[in-house]
Amino acid sequence: MPELPKQAILIVNAASRQGAEAFESARDKLVAAGVELIDARAVEEPETLTGEVTAAIGRAPMVIVGGGDGTLSKAVDHFLGKDAVFAFLPLGTANSFARTLGFPLDLDGAVEVIANGEARRIDLASIDGDYFLNNAALGLAPLVAESVPAGLKKSLGRLGYLIWAGWSAANFNAFRLVVEDGRARHHLWATEVRIANGRYHGGVELIESADLESGELVVQAVEGRSVLKLGWSYLASAIKARARHDTVREFRGRRMRIETRPRMRVSIDGEIGPETPFEVKVIPDAIQVAAPRD
Repeated sequence: MPELPKQAILIVNAASRQGAEAFESARDKLVAAGVELIDARAVEEPETLTGEVTAAIGRAPMVIVGGGDGTLSKAVDHFLGKDAVFAFLPLGTANSFARTLGFPLDLDGAVEVIANGEARRIDLASIDGDYFLNNAALGLAPLVAESVPAGLKKSLGRLGYLIWAGWSAANFNAFRLVVEDGRARHHLWATEVRIANGRYHGGVELIESADLESGELVVQAVEGRSVLKLGWSYLASAIKARARHDTVREFRGRRMRIETRPRMRVSIDGEIGPETPFEVKVIPDAIQVAAPRD
């Protein structure tokens, strides 16, 4: 695998869970590790971050984005078709993409990878033209992502999400799901659908058959109408129980169409996206990312 560039631009989402407090330390640690920073900035207004990233891609061979999964997902669209390496600092709550890539979650470990890791080509996923790195979901997850109080998320992190998910589940109902995988139309009841480029969702390894370099997506549905079964699916996956696969049904392919009744909004790496029906597809070998050496 090729070595990573030694010149980079650092852009940190100061509104992410750890962004504001990590910026100066990250900048200093990167320089000390031998990364020449052409520019470094903490972005106070998240809506301006993608513009900053777009400008940086044309100025440096590597752009380092600091933030959570939602920040990384918004930024990654602009690396498609470019030579710049996408590097990142996992400063969010779940950091699912970092976990999928085997990337250290602590700042020192992340800096070490950026300074001495390798450039690796990975797939991107897309929902109606919205590109993402790791995982999208239908069902309870988008409801939680859209409604979780900011203070609970910031103060308790993943625990805050779990508390709010338990609260939200009381008023949540199963839905009808249709998946077209190019071979057939599959009809089923579901309480959650995970559209996976990577293995982790919400910080938990749920879709073990997903692979960032496979050239395929995995659509995993928690089958049935019981919200308790959905809770068991998360618990069984977290503790690696043998029965964890019994609660889900999986579909694989390069391009699939997903419908629900009622129509539902999708959560894309934690950010609310379009409403069903929509098309999902994979773009193989789409971008270069900074990754740990094998």
